[in-house]
Amino acid sequence: MTKSPRLTLNNGIEMPTLGLGVLDRSALEKTAAAVQCAIENGYRLIDTAAAYGNERQVGDGIRASGVDRSELFITTKLWMANYGYESALHAFDVSQRKLGLDYIDLYLLHWPMPSNFEATIEAYRAAEELLRDGRVRAIGVSNFKPAHLNALIEKTDVVPAVNQIELHPLFIQRETRDANARLHIASESWSPLGRSVRGASDPLSHPSIAALATKYRKTPAQIVLRWHLDHGLVTIPKSFQPHRITENIDVFDFALSADDVAMIDAMDKGHRGGPDPDKFDLSRTNISVGE
Repeated sequence: MTKSPRLTLNNGIEMPTLGLGVLDRSALEKTAAAVQCAIENGYRLIDTAAAYGNERQVGDGIRASGVDRSELFITTKLWMANYGYESALHAFDVSQRKLGLDYIDLYLLHWPMPSNFEATIEAYRAAEELLRDGRVRAIGVSNFKPAHLNALIEKTDVVPAVNQIELHPLFIQRETRDANARLHIASESWSPLGRSVRGASDPLSHPSIAALATKYRKTPAQIVLRWHLDHGLVTIPKSFQPHRITENIDVFDFALSADDVAMIDAMDKGHRGGPDPDKFDLSRTNISVGE
């Protein structure tokens, strides 16, 4: 059984470099089995969010795996509707209860919400309290651009440990990755295979990826995931299919050459698949998070 190497975060906590993402509100009935399958195949990082609507199912999968809680690294995220200090603390209680866990390894603010950044700051201050109380082991953000990071850090005490961002060969986010590195923030890739990009060619069918798959005797998905790892990124490919879950973690027996990493970098088109963090707020989504 393969297990992911770990990255040391800026607060000394170790985080696995490859995990399972479970963003699919239409696959609730598959979530627990996917999480159990992942853990049984060596995954130790599971990434969910209040907005995904599946924290209970993730918790079920964790318990069904039989793996000791101390071996696992569980991430969940605070949804924008619950930004603000007291509302963030309450939302954390809800997430923790749904997951059925005594503590959360990493708690992230899901989006920066520039239209009400003061509420974003207050939510992060609540996360800082959770960190001080030992209810979370690390805190961070998701989808923050460099300007958002600077504005947050200026008014809070704890530099985020992680910034989870859309990142794949069509959207390599060099500026944000560089800003994260300067601030000693780990960059974590969501949509790492690039399938979130509408109207663009699938990175997995790109000739460069196909050539590298032949060269290294790996699948195209394994080549792209190895590219993330060779850049020092944490990555969380989503899958609910057992054979894909098994395939995605089988990436620790090879490394890409520097030239091959550069060849994939050159695929960058600046194509974002998800919302622009400068424009995204509650008015642009109908997601609701229940108790």
